[in-house]
Amino acid sequence: MTKEDRNVLDYIVVCVSEFADRHGIPMQEAYQYLRQYKGIDYLQEFYDVEHTLSFDDTMDDLTTVCRKNGGDME
Repeated sequence: MTKEDRNVLDYIVVCVSEFADRHGIPMQEAYQYLRQYKGIDYLQEFYDVEHTLSFDDTMDDLTTVCRKNGGDME
């Protein structure tokens, strides 16, 4: 695993944790939700931009992406 891959992975783990906290759900449920509704894919694809934003902005982006892909979490 490259250093860049590790940075992306670490960032995704933190984002899943932040998403779980924001929505008051267990981390495993947050991961499954983000995986199902393309949030994880979004974080991987747009890591270069998203990691420069605040976690509040990233959580808003994740919620929007997941909603556009059929998710129903506010």
